[in-house]
Amino acid sequence: MSISKAINKTLVSTPERQQEADDDLVIVHKVQEGDVEAFDELVTKYRERIYAVVYNLTSNREDASDLTQDAFIKAFQSIGRFKGKSSFFTWLYRIALNTTLTHLRKNKLRRFLSFEKMNDEDHSAGFIEQLVTDSDSDKRALMNELQEKLNDAFQKLSVKHRTVITLYEIDGLSHKEIAEIVGTSVGTVRSRLHYAKLFLQAELKDYVE
Repeated sequence: MSISKAINKTLVSTPERQQEADDDLVIVHKVQEGDVEAFDELVTKYRERIYAVVYNLTSNREDASDLTQDAFIKAFQSIGRFKGKSSFFTWLYRIALNTTLTHLRKNKLRRFLSFEKMNDEDHSAGFIEQLVTDSDSDKRALMNELQEKLNDAFQKLSVKHRTVITLYEIDGLSHKEIAEIVGTSVGTVRSRLHYAKLFLQAELKDYVE
């Protein structure tokens, strides 16, 4: 299996996601009308998802926790200006992403894609089959080796390429949603994803056939 196929998936908008956006808008209106405690519902709903994206961009749990908190604080402070032109989900992710990218630029940090996440979603069936049949010690050795190679490969990608592939692969956003979040076109998002996958395929060709 090629790395392009291993980490590729097709995502489409669903009625469930539209319903989610509508439900969020109701809560947002409550907050805007003075029910500040209603914002806790949005924090509870999205905290883990925001944390996951931030962590996969920073690879630092403490930083991810702090940046996630900062993102929600900024969202709360700015919610009066939210007009519903995009979903709250997209708007919040844009705030979290910008907060994280500012942190990355200041600290010149690198991110990594967790192979455990890829494992959970069965992105690399051939390698996983090998892990299943090998002994525990061999599994750990293989997992550690691939994780190291994957980390090294992602460190070589630009922040722009790491961002789109994180949002697409880790959090399952569509091309359109990513384009709205990063402020670019769908075509540019697709181009960055294509380049990143080709790059990873080349870097990991000895591990994922």
